[in-house]
Amino acid sequence: MIIIFLAAVLAALTYVMVRIWQILPFGNIAKTVVVAFAVLLIVSMILSVVVGMEKLPVSLAAVIYEITTSWVMILLYLFMLFLLLDILRLTHVIPAHLLHNSLKGTLLVTGVIFVIFLYGNIHYYHKHRTQISATTEKKLSHPYKILMLSDLHIGYHNQRGNLAKWVDMLNAENADLILIAGDVIDISPYPVNQQRMYEEFHRLNAPVYACLGNHEFISGVGEAKDFYRKAGINLLIDTCVPFGDDILIAGRNDRGVSNRKSIPQILQGQDTTRYIFLLDHQPYNLEQAEQAGVDFQFSGHTHDGQVFPINLITRALYEKSYGSHQRGKTRYYVSSGLGIWGGKFRIGTKSEYVVLELKTY
Repeated sequence: MIIIFLAAVLAALTYVMVRIWQILPFGNIAKTVVVAFAVLLIVSMILSVVVGMEKLPVSLAAVIYEITTSWVMILLYLFMLFLLLDILRLTHVIPAHLLHNSLKGTLLVTGVIFVIFLYGNIHYYHKHRTQISATTEKKLSHPYKILMLSDLHIGYHNQRGNLAKWVDMLNAENADLILIAGDVIDISPYPVNQQRMYEEFHRLNAPVYACLGNHEFISGVGEAKDFYRKAGINLLIDTCVPFGDDILIAGRNDRGVSNRKSIPQILQGQDTTRYIFLLDHQPYNLEQAEQAGVDFQFSGHTHDGQVFPINLITRALYEKSYGSHQRGKTRYYVSSGLGIWGGKFRIGTKSEYVVLELKTY
């Protein structure tokens, strides 16, 4: 997948760089500077992921992270925009000279990209409250209000100030329970620990249970586990615990771990007359939860594609890549995530937290 991703980025980068060279109304030296800078951003992003940025001040690393990962998304939209313009040129809808040494064409492309990504950035900061409900035949001592989160991706770009606002927002719900379906940490534990972000989780006014996501392994699973411990989060790794008198909470290890337990193994010996929640970061093989008698599975990971049209790809890859789903008596919810990986843009998707009202029939 990494090789395919890099090959796609290289092909898109080459196409976009050729089109940028052609459309800019500058001399060759200025064009060379622009194209070289654009390529440098991609190289910097790859190096930052491969080598890491732990030796840099967090503030500088955050700027590099924001700019380079944002450029990848801008590159995608430049690719689509230039492709559209080429089609319009070939069908004689627009004149060919608009795309060659053209100030008007340059301003057009720049303006369209600016408006799209300004909207995407504003939309990212609007956290959507998704309200859902579930009823059960199983006996509950009282109705439960449960907050469900995934994909916080705290680190270089979602820093402590962002997390503090999220905690205030969640506390206003006065929930009974908070469930997190992995990817709390983004790509490195360094900025998370440097800013002592674990302290913010102690302000949450409800118990927190979570499973691991794939980014915990990217960042270093040992340090990730230590962060969960310092944050006071009940981390469930192929295990199950009761909550109150009515609920069981099971958490699976990430799908990337080859020897993780099956759901029946996790539930073995437990009182399955309780309402069973399963936290499983990646929403693959949804039939397994149904076959094991799970009442509700909560997952994340997909980000609902994060930006259009990637959400169309994720919807083709997964049985359910976003939203509510049902298999037999088992309910599912796949969240688009509260945070995000990379540049802070939501285009055609949304950042959300889920509020579940659970009660007996």
